[in-house]
Amino acid sequence: MCAAQTFVPKYRGRFAPSPTGPLHLGSLVTAVASYLDAKFNNGEWLVRIEDLDVQRQVPGSADRILYTLERLGMEWSGEVIYQSKRLKIYQEALDTLARRNLIYPCICSRKEIADSSTVGINGPIYPGTCLKRPIDSLRPHALRICTDNNLIEFKDGLRGMCSQRLSNDIGDFVVRRADGMYAYQLAVVVDDADQGITHVVRGVDLLDSTPRQIYLQKLLGYATPKYTHLPVVTNRQGEKLSKQTGAKPIDLSNARRQLLSALHFLGQEPPSLEIFEADISCFWQWACNHWQVNKIPYRL
Repeated sequence: MCAAQTFVPKYRGRFAPSPTGPLHLGSLVTAVASYLDAKFNNGEWLVRIEDLDVQRQVPGSADRILYTLERLGMEWSGEVIYQSKRLKIYQEALDTLARRNLIYPCICSRKEIADSSTVGINGPIYPGTCLKRPIDSLRPHALRICTDNNLIEFKDGLRGMCSQRLSNDIGDFVVRRADGMYAYQLAVVVDDADQGITHVVRGVDLLDSTPRQIYLQKLLGYATPKYTHLPVVTNRQGEKLSKQTGAKPIDLSNARRQLLSALHFLGQEPPSLEIFEADISCFWQWACNHWQVNKIPYRL
């Protein structure tokens, strides 16, 4: 295993799975890439369970995910954070935005939005309907944040310069849902800031969310991490691997082969499996020493 650090690292990464089922090859690729990038840069690697969406959770999945990471020889720093236990800190961030008159209630249904909107990069662009009319805030309502059309740019570690104009491309987006649950975009920004995350390595399916998160970071006075968005693993039909598309759980009876598959997908060139048969720590020692981000293939 890579040598333990005895100093406060400049690099702090994280892996943040949702407990909607066991780890599969797609989520393992993200875990391995984020882990190796942290270790190669003498950093820390944290684990956060993103369990805000209760309806999508599978009981016992969080424990199974952590058990799988342990069996794979992946060591994280500090305690595991659960979003479901951090509601107070999300509300504090909302209160900060509210004091600056940056959020407003919205009672529009998805159908209403679709019928009155143009389509952007992530679906219908919210036309600001509820910003323009009085709303009875006693009714169940979501909260949206006012966006602007200033250019948001960031340099992705794999994809180079990326940019977006939120008003044109996304519209005012939800920061708290109508059921009272805090939206992913808000929670992930608050968590990354609170945990001191400096680098985020995750799937390219979240690339278009990054400008929204940078926008919130600026409004809340948070630092912006460096981002690297990985290609996602797909099935034969070209669908992202997930529980819904029939992704198979990681087979812990053959852990090293699963890890090698993740490395190959990431464009790394590990030696044959037999070299790592004796001890999984030998695999991680090789992988940490030979990690090269520039070898990751560019896939959408």
